[in-house]
Amino acid sequence: MKKIISIFVIITILSMIIFVPETYAAALDTIDIDTDKTTVRPGEDVLLNINFGQNLGAYTFDIDFDNSIFDFVSVDGGTENVIGDKVKVTFHDATGGTNPRNYMAVTFKAKADITTSNPTEFTVTAEGLANPDASVQFDDITTPIVKNLTVEPQYIDYEIKLEHSGEIVKGQEKAMNLSYTSPMGRYYEHARLVAEATSPTGANVQLLATDQSNLEYDIIQSGWGDAQGSKIGGKDVSQVLQTRAIFSEQGDYTITLKLIDRDNSDSVIAEKAFAFTALETATQTPVPTPTEPVATNTPEATPTNPQATPNNNGTSNGLPRTGDNLYISIAISLIALTGLYVSLNKKED
Repeated sequence: MKKIISIFVIITILSMIIFVPETYAAALDTIDIDTDKTTVRPGEDVLLNINFGQNLGAYTFDIDFDNSIFDFVSVDGGTENVIGDKVKVTFHDATGGTNPRNYMAVTFKAKADITTSNPTEFTVTAEGLANPDASVQFDDITTPIVKNLTVEPQYIDYEIKLEHSGEIVKGQEKAMNLSYTSPMGRYYEHARLVAEATSPTGANVQLLATDQSNLEYDIIQSGWGDAQGSKIGGKDVSQVLQTRAIFSEQGDYTITLKLIDRDNSDSVIAEKAFAFTALETATQTPVPTPTEPVATNTPEATPTNPQATPNNNGTSNGLPRTGDNLYISIAISLIALTGLYVSLNKKED
């Protein structure tokens, strides 16, 4: 009886060795995680690619993401289950190893209303990893694999302006509008406006502004506002200051305005130089004096008075004087007739 039991045990062990496929565990150290972009704009999609480095017939991946920044869109390479800020993707090759996969991908979309810069990350863990015929079971990935990226708007540089109208005269205040603007400005927690100037020898320039507490600042000497700066950034940034500039002497000046980041060793955010010329006195524009017409005794020539302007010979420069000529002809005729009459009477006597 003992012999029969021993033979049965040996046969069973041999059968297990022959008919049960060999299975063993190994570390899957070929996985690589990447995204198709490192900076994502609001409303844009980003693709998270997980490359296995070899074919897998089964896996379950957990991807954690910030659901205040991203919305889940789709998965390529498995069946997804989205709960809050986690996507679980499961795959099993139902063909027994003829249709394995060597990668999977998840698409997310950045929320459209983001206006700030948001460094964020995807973290990936995995379990149930096996090769195509399930002969190798890979160790679970319990230490998260991390992929960093940033979601932020397309920022536009700040533009600085210093504008005025009319002439600048030495020693006289000149009103100037100082502004810095951006349709979408990068955020800074502590930005500050400062200025510097170049002047003619022995001259100086002031750029004065008054805050809401009625404190006056010379921006060239001390900058504007709180020495620690103030927060700026976002959509349609428009900061405007009403300033007064005083140029002490005649000549050419340059005022350079700068926005600086106090949190980054006063690095320059935006900068622009403006050239000005101060005059000794205001330019006087002469007012034209009306020209008086010269009075003459000469009658104005009109169609009804064609003889208005005599020439140097005492004759008219206008039309012929037909009336005077007629009177002369009549007088000559009368004289001739009188002479003829007297002559005839003498002959008869």
